[in-house]
Amino acid sequence: METSKPELKLIQMSDVEAEEVSWLWYPFIPYGKLTIIQGDPGDGKTTFVLNAAAKLSKGISLDTGLQSEEPINIIYQTAEDGLADTVKPRLEGAGADCSKIHVIDESDKSLSMVDERVEQAIIRTGAKLLILDPLQAYLGGGMDMNRANEARDMTKKLGALAEKYKCAIILIGHMNKASGNKAAYRGMGSIDFYAVARSVLLVGRIEGEPELRAIVQIKNNLAAFGHSKAFRLSEKGFEWIGDYEITADEVLGGIAPKANKQEKAIALLRELAEDHNMIPSNEAVELAKEEDISKRTLEIAKNELGIKARRINNTWYWILKENE
Repeated sequence: METSKPELKLIQMSDVEAEEVSWLWYPFIPYGKLTIIQGDPGDGKTTFVLNAAAKLSKGISLDTGLQSEEPINIIYQTAEDGLADTVKPRLEGAGADCSKIHVIDESDKSLSMVDERVEQAIIRTGAKLLILDPLQAYLGGGMDMNRANEARDMTKKLGALAEKYKCAIILIGHMNKASGNKAAYRGMGSIDFYAVARSVLLVGRIEGEPELRAIVQIKNNLAAFGHSKAFRLSEKGFEWIGDYEITADEVLGGIAPKANKQEKAIALLRELAEDHNMIPSNEAVELAKEEDISKRTLEIAKNELGIKARRINNTWYWILKENE
């Protein structure tokens, strides 16, 4: 029995209305696209995502650009943690509005990423963020994640769903143990998962800093790469740090960053404060440039130290210490 041939349909590009990419977190998590967050087990991927979701459920900013204009509805599916004894306590600890965070009930049937219940849940809740944690658990029983054609078909369908509803979809994935490989090839399964995602973030430990975790963007098809970030996991819980100088190679290779530029910037400003009450801002920038510290990093250090700027005779000064 012959299968029916699909009808030829052509799209004329003159009929396509151009749209700008909108972002949940610029330039890391786009709306209407797939984002992969990957890393080794226990390195803080889920902790970071849950804390971000908690803030978004209240319309609060975790980082520059990671803030909705208003609280958003979120669907969070996890196959690794209990809802009552793990997920909800962690969300409450992060200050989430739990009425904004939904879970598809899998008690009758396990969910896959192409299950029709995913689309139904997005429609019913109006969710702007869907999280599958980990992606390996939502492939469906008969799917071989190492076969490119199957991986491509599944992620393509999920990507179409994201685009249809302008929903950001995050797939959290574990890394394989192929040390020394590029980050793209250390994601579990077919490289096609990596290929379909528009943004891929690596979460990993920072050598020599047992409480710190780095977030490094290793793929971005929609904008320039974002600056690496960091957060702290300690007995006190989760603490967002923000911009951090580290590369993917340093994270994957377990190599300590040569010298964190932000720490160098803080040290430079403190050293200047020993001999100056204030300094012209352009002079501070030039001194930092000599130390290979960017203006952006210096500004972050300035804000962290609470240094204020003041205009005197048409020149901007940084007040390193107030006159007694």
